[in-house]
Amino acid sequence: IQLASRGSQRQDRTFGLYRLEILAALANSALLFGVAIYVLIEALRRFGDPVEVPGTTVLVVAILGLIANLIAFALLREGSKESLNVEGAYLEVLSDTIGSVGVIIGAIMISITGWAWIDPIVGVAIGAWILPRTYRLGAQALRILVQAAPPGLDLGAVSASLEQLPGVIDVHDLHVWTLTSDMEVASAHVMVNDNVDHHGVLDAARDVLQREYGISHATLQVEPASHHGCDDVSW
Repeated sequence: IQLASRGSQRQDRTFGLYRLEILAALANSALLFGVAIYVLIEALRRFGDPVEVPGTTVLVVAILGLIANLIAFALLREGSKESLNVEGAYLEVLSDTIGSVGVIIGAIMISITGWAWIDPIVGVAIGAWILPRTYRLGAQALRILVQAAPPGLDLGAVSASLEQLPGVIDVHDLHVWTLTSDMEVASAHVMVNDNVDHHGVLDAARDVLQREYGISHATLQVEPASHHGCDDVSW
């Protein structure tokens, strides 16, 4: 996270290393997804072939694990709202915490009842809880990597806001994407009347993007209406 946060911009890395955070989050989600699948498969296997579980030993280990996970949980909780990679680490710790709680409950019930099938039930519950959350984390990372528009952002509304500025005739080739956590980037061609102050339009457009949509890094090309051909440029 520290390496990615520095950006490390240079001539051959114009965007720095910001995407390392997203790649790490994607790898984390893939790892957690694999673990969840393994837990589910192993739990389902144990329904047909129950394994004797030493309740007391499992209970002690689970309690120690829960204490460690609760400490890590408290440390990561706030940061998970700001960084996708920290959210991945937070989800991993949260999954371990839920797992420890489940194991504790299962160990107590096994010690009291002797029912071995409680163990696979707990495993299925833990795996089923982890899967959708890791999927969501992975989907977020992939959405950023393919440079999709940020969730909840209406590109039509962004274009309309820019077109309402005095002197603006048209907005085209508008792109908005996320570079890394909480860093949205935009680019667009803004066509204006020939007699309009281009610098004034540029400042007003950047202000709208920052104030209304939280986009602080925008590259805008201002084009006079009399200059033909620019409106044909698009991705």
